[in-house]
Amino acid sequence: MTRFELFDSVKLTEAIALTDGGTAPPGTLGAVVEVFKEGEAYMVELFGDWVKYDAAKNFVPANRQDAESFLETLAVEMVYPHQLQLVKPVEETLGVRARLAAVLDELSEDLLAEVQDFAEFLLQKRQKVK
Repeated sequence: MTRFELFDSVKLTEAIALTDGGTAPPGTLGAVVEVFKEGEAYMVELFGDWVKYDAAKNFVPANRQDAESFLETLAVEMVYPHQLQLVKPVEETLGVRARLAAVLDELSEDLLAEVQDFAEFLLQKRQKVK
């Protein structure tokens, strides 16, 4: 079974029904935003076409090169591993600091204290080497 990581870029391998109605077709791009039970299922933000706001603050179709354009969010849905294909792993899209910040948000206070202690140890170790 393929395991995906938080913030991996993925695409659907099959159509899935959206909670608010409609269907996301195969090939719909998304990003893993939550991992359930060690990869048994994933919460995936699914994206539509490139859009931007017009003067009346409505979405209008846009070109990817437009400075104000962004991918419209279709839905955030629970998806199973067999319904996903990896497009780009998180390592290629986010830097180490962004990944660490996301992981830290998921830790309890006691685990955060351990991470802080270890980070301070690494700083002290680096200063001794200089």
